[in-house]
Parts: sequence; C-alpha cells; structure tokens
Amino acid sequence: MTTETVDHPTLIKLLEKGAVTATHIHPKQGGWSVQIQTGMKVLSLTAQRSRQIRLFKRLETLVIYLQGIGISHFDVDTSHYDPSQIKTYSRPDRAEALKQVHESAAYDEWFRKQVQESIDDPRPSVSDEEARRIFAAKRDAIRQRAR
Repeated sequence: MTTETVDHPTLIKLLEKGAVTATHIHPKQGGWSVQIQTGMKVLSLTAQRSRQIRLFKRLETLVIYLQGIGISHFDVDTSHYDPSQIKTYSRPDRAEALKQVHESAAYDEWFRKQVQESIDDPRPSVSDEEARRIFAAKRDAIRQRAR
C-alpha cells in the first residue's frame, strides 16, 4: 500500500463517489490523525492551508467531524496512544496573534478616547478656514520681512 494525502474537499468528493472503503484513526504526537482507505491506497487527511497532517486534539472533535461528513463507522487504533503527548499540543503562534489583537484593541480604545476628549474640549476652536487665513497672513508677513 502507498501512503498519500487528501484534503477536506477531495475527501468529500471521494465520499460522494463511494470510493472510501475504510477509515482509521491513529494517535500522533499532539492529537489524532485520520487515514482514509480507497482501494489499495491509504490517504492521510491534511489541513487545507498548511498541507500538514491534520491533527485533532480531542477524539470527540474528530468523531463530530467524521459524522458531519458522513463517516459513521471507523477504526480507532490506540496501541501507541500516550495521553501525556496530547497535553503537550500547543499553538504558540495563536498565542502571539491573540496578544497582538489585545494590544491593538487597547491602542484603539486609547486612540478613540483621545479623539473624543479633543472633540469634547470646551476651549474655543478655530475653523479650518480661519486657521488657513491666519497662517497665510503670517507667511505674507515673513515674506515682507525677508525682502
């Protein structure tokens, strides 16, 4: 048997054609993987974007996924299952992204507060037209002195 990969849309097409003969779930470091058998080929399910073997952190999530696409019968191989490996799965890239989102939200809140304080400022303000007139007069005065 050869081992290849399959992504979600392709798996759906294989299911629609009735080409899937068996489904196997295997533990991997960090989660559970799915292998789909079609004839003599064994296809490992991959994530659509990364093309890496798709890992499901929780077996329950994987079962819901499989049932959602129409696979209700599958084998689960737990011979190499180590629960301590499942707990080590982490997404440091997501943690950094969330940190940036929180920092951005805090900055946005600060900025909006500053703008609102400026709008609410009780001191008299000068219109854009008035400011342009004042500074044009100042520029003319400087040009007169420079001559």
